[in-house]
Amino acid sequence: MPGLERMRRALCTLAVLGWACVGLSHASATLLLEEPYGKLGFFTATGHAAVYLSGVCAETPLRLRPCAPGELGAVISRYDGVGGYDWVAIPLIPYLYAVENSDDIPLFVDPKMVQFLRDQYRRKHLKMVAPDRDDGSTPGGNWYELVGSAYDRTAYGFEIETTREQDQAFIEAYNLRPNVSHFHTVYRNCADFAKDVINFYYPKALHRSAVADVGITTPKQMAKMLIKFSNRHPALQFSRFVIPQVQGSAARSTPVHGVVESFLKSKKYIVPSAIVSPIFAGCVVAVYVGTGAGRVNPAQEALVYSASGDLEAPIGAEDRRSYQLELSHLTAEPAFESNAARAEKWHRLLRNASPDLDAQGRPVLRIRSGDEVLRVGLSASNILSGDAPEPLTQELLEARLRSELRRGNPPKASESDVERDWTMLQKAMNRTDAEVTAPPRRSEEASFSRPAHGGNRP
Repeated sequence: MPGLERMRRALCTLAVLGWACVGLSHASATLLLEEPYGKLGFFTATGHAAVYLSGVCAETPLRLRPCAPGELGAVISRYDGVGGYDWVAIPLIPYLYAVENSDDIPLFVDPKMVQFLRDQYRRKHLKMVAPDRDDGSTPGGNWYELVGSAYDRTAYGFEIETTREQDQAFIEAYNLRPNVSHFHTVYRNCADFAKDVINFYYPKALHRSAVADVGITTPKQMAKMLIKFSNRHPALQFSRFVIPQVQGSAARSTPVHGVVESFLKSKKYIVPSAIVSPIFAGCVVAVYVGTGAGRVNPAQEALVYSASGDLEAPIGAEDRRSYQLELSHLTAEPAFESNAARAEKWHRLLRNASPDLDAQGRPVLRIRSGDEVLRVGLSASNILSGDAPEPLTQELLEARLRSELRRGNPPKASESDVERDWTMLQKAMNRTDAEVTAPPRRSEEASFSRPAHGGNRP
């Protein structure tokens, strides 16, 4: 029986991973629903929308072409105040992480490193839409939204199958159309653009809500409509996944809402309204309940995207607890101490560091220690090869692991991400290869018990 049980688990694992790889390897259009963050997130919680096309690549930020074998496609979206253009297309990995290769993605970032990586990419690839100032310095404006999105916020992907013929028609049409900005928050915003792109592939699939969003097109409404469209067309492959915000010292993004939902769930809006006009507040509640504005949970049964292009199951609750206990034993610290307290030591170190690139163009931190300048690798490809003392590297990996293992929704890491980081931490602590093993896994069956289509249909 144990042998049969292991075989059953292995088959479940292969089914999920095989389905996930198919989902991102064939032609597809993915609506990206991105959480709000920072000051904008304080005033409005509608977030941002973009579309990732796996078969469409960016010849330049303003011209599209079919992807060659092995290329990952591009993210296309509408922005306000970026070179006067209506849309800009960015390759997937730079759009998410502001680096060109997945091996160079930082494991942990602070605002200085994010700004540095964005400007490095801009100087190399984006001067046509965001040129230097006259003195050669970095320009202002919203160009930073083009790259490094995953440093600012969590995003959710709603992917639907397309064809190469549809991609070719899209390329020809959008290359010929005038690319001139007429951005308007109410009726020509980023969600309107995403709606038009998806509707190019599947006419009338998406539409705004005149009631739940008072006529404004919102990213969450577009996700809701795409889910409904997929349910009406079950023959079209459809998947849902989450792209976690990169671990770091920046504030975490916040949940995305529609217009009425945002108003209702914000105390700074609904409480004064209820005091001034209880009838109005009651109408808001009625609209929210009647339209089902809050029923779409973008993280529901979502797999986790990794930079390798795979979609994987998120780490399970029992596995997470097992890792937390083993991490506490490994670092000889009390179990479940405040994550904020544990990370503060590393954050203080980051504040006195400066970002840089190593000889291979991978991100590093330059940290002064007395008269010596240490270089700490930040990516999986160079974190163990820098000249920094082992305790510094260990602190970084500990901070990342503790952040990944925090409870919460949406999921913060896949199983393979945690396993990789665990292995690197052990190596950083000078363990031999024979000793580098993951802690006991307690929930393999639960982690891979999803049906072959990923459990993504609500």
